[in-house]
Formats: sequence, C-alpha cells, structure tokens
Amino acid sequence: MNNRRRRIYEGKAKVLYEGPEPGTLIQHFKDDATAFNAQKHERFEGKGVLNNRISEYIFSRLNEIGVPTHFIRRLNMREQLIREVEIIPLEVVVRNVVAGSLGTRLGLEEGMQLPRSIIEFYYKADKLNDPMVTEEHITAFGWAAPQEIDEMMALALRINDFLSGLFLGIGIRLVDFKVEFGRIYDPDGQVRIVLADEISPDCCRLWDIETKDRLDKDRFRRDMGGLLEAYSEVARRLGILVDNPAPKPSGPVLVQSK
Repeated sequence: MNNRRRRIYEGKAKVLYEGPEPGTLIQHFKDDATAFNAQKHERFEGKGVLNNRISEYIFSRLNEIGVPTHFIRRLNMREQLIREVEIIPLEVVVRNVVAGSLGTRLGLEEGMQLPRSIIEFYYKADKLNDPMVTEEHITAFGWAAPQEIDEMMALALRINDFLSGLFLGIGIRLVDFKVEFGRIYDPDGQVRIVLADEISPDCCRLWDIETKDRLDKDRFRRDMGGLLEAYSEVARRLGILVDNPAPKPSGPVLVQSK
C-alpha cells in the first residue's frame, strides 16, 4: 500500500504520505528509535503502534480543550490523517525539571525542580545538531515573526499545563517535552499557528512519581533497556492499552477508537 502512495517526507521516526484530499497528509509512525542525531539507531517492533495511539490520544484531548493541532483522526494502527502545514523550523522545548542538556550546560543536578517552566528554542538542522537559538536569531533569520513566537510560547505553556495535569493524574511526572508548530493558510488569507508533529514518549521525559523510573526514550539513549515496556506502561495508564495477563508475541493489544 505504501508503495502506491506518494511519499512527501521521511524523518527519523515518521513518514508523511500524500493525503486523500487536498490539504491533508497521512502520517505513518515507524518502529525506529534514534538518539544523538541518529548516531544511535535501532528498531523496536510495535513502537510505532504505541506512539501512534499515545499521540492520537493526546492530540484529541488538546483539540477538545481548544488547542489548535494538525490532527484529524487515526486511520489505522500506524497512521493518522493530518492537516498539511508549513512547518516552522524550530523545536520548542518546555522544561519543568532539570534533565538532559540543561543540567550539562548549567551544571545543575538532574531532578531539580525548576523555579518556573522554561521554554527553549532549537533550530531544526540535523547537520548542525539542532543548535539552541534565541528569539533574536529566530526573527533575524525570518524563521518566525515576533507575534508567531509569542503564540508558540503561549500554546507551549497551555500544552504544558494540560500534560502536567494529565500525567500527574496517572502517577507520572512530566519532566520536559519537545513540540513543533506549523502554519495553516486559511482561504480568507489568515495564517494560523497549530501544533504539529507528535507528542509521545519519544519527545517527552516521563518519570514515575514514586519509583523515578524512566518511561521515555531515555531508556534507549542510556542503554537502560525496556523501551517497549515503558511505552506500553504509559499507554496502559492512559487507558488505551488493554491489560492482558498472557500477552502474545505479536505485540500489545490496543483498544479500537469508538
């Protein structure tokens, strides 16, 4: 089926295909896991299925509370129908707790609660290892206008508030996360900023509140093992993975959307 569709773009974890209608795309989730700008790369059977379902759940909830996203609906176990957007070449990172590069850069202890949530911008350029940039860089090089920066920051904080509460309710601490935004051009000429890409354990740091266990891609980055088990646990707590006392080797059993 994939061979008959026009491929628009392929990234490290997803493939975008031409959608069934103008202005739409099909987003396919791969089983690939990468780290350190793809210097580390493995495949985990079923990872794409889990990320598709987790991202679908989160994006659907965000749509319900009025956060504009590119998500339309899930098509199957690995694919979503999304709106075609003009991606803004920035990764927007929201940090609540010291982890990853923040601790390394500033000499801070991992796990320290930040006095307030911090937003950072990174320029999407694999060859440059996605360097951190300031608002001055963003406006000087025309990647986004000042008003668009303000809108992305406001949306990122709304998403952070929602996700923090969502995960807290299932015993998970939202340490940090990365999101991407894009532009949609309405027929009347208006430009809207919408959330794009995905939200899954691939792009969030999620720690179990009681045990401090990592339930995210750090398990792969740090050679901790148990990546699929961690992702499955997040899906189970969100209520989208059916508990099965005797799981089959074929992978997790997922609840079909109503």
